[in-house]
Amino acid sequence: MVFKPEVWAAQALVSLRKSLVYAGPQVVNHDYEGEIKKVGDTVHIKMLGDVTVQTYNQGDSITYEDLPDAEMNLKVDQSDYFAFKVDDIEKAQAGDEMPARTKNAAWRMAEKVDSYVAGFYTQVQSANVLASTAITSGDAAYNALVDLKVRLDECNVQAEGRYVVVPSWYHGWLLKSANFINAEKSGSTAPLLNGQVGRAAGFDILMSNAVPIISGDDYAVTAGVKDAISFADQVTEMETLRLQNTFASAVRGLHLYGAKVIRPDAMAVLTASKS
Repeated sequence: MVFKPEVWAAQALVSLRKSLVYAGPQVVNHDYEGEIKKVGDTVHIKMLGDVTVQTYNQGDSITYEDLPDAEMNLKVDQSDYFAFKVDDIEKAQAGDEMPARTKNAAWRMAEKVDSYVAGFYTQVQSANVLASTAITSGDAAYNALVDLKVRLDECNVQAEGRYVVVPSWYHGWLLKSANFINAEKSGSTAPLLNGQVGRAAGFDILMSNAVPIISGDDYAVTAGVKDAISFADQVTEMETLRLQNTFASAVRGLHLYGAKVIRPDAMAVLTASKS
């Protein structure tokens, strides 16, 4: 087999992103990735200052603002790897397994990345943390989403591109609400995003098994827009090698990533209780 690491690395990253929900393009932005080479790399994010709108009267002199910009740093401080071997005998019997196993490795890494990004719900601003709510009916599930919508409205968060990530059991209740638009029945020809199952209360509803459990049967249901969290990642190493002292080949890959909340006011969190 002729191994092309740069091609395989790209394929592994594509497979990873196809299976991401929390670290997917609807929930986080990938605007500042740049070239990541190693753990500890820093992504510099420039935060633009607001422009002041002044009243103008004919004949007035115009004053030009010197806008104060700020900078935030996103640290690439997470690293995961996979490494597996395929015996020559198994390869002869079952064919070339490496692409399929690499795809499986990307899926497993995606699970870990999603759990990592899901944990950033703790950094939402305190005013956007809603009280614990029992979700025991379709109406309760929908009404709680309305509460999240109102909180984001009050923070002047743009309506376009809003998401909310719910666990499977919450989605089950939404299916019993007349206000929920099932993705399969929406009539839209646009491709669905990772985990997208429908719309309600102005949100794209995403379903994930990585929704954090706060305690007991209380889940952190996070809503917001992708401007709230920046995420950067790169598959920096992807290689195959012949193993010594055995008739087998091996594949290993290294995935580097990091995330940062840059707009804590652009998210809201509901503690959703199953009981």
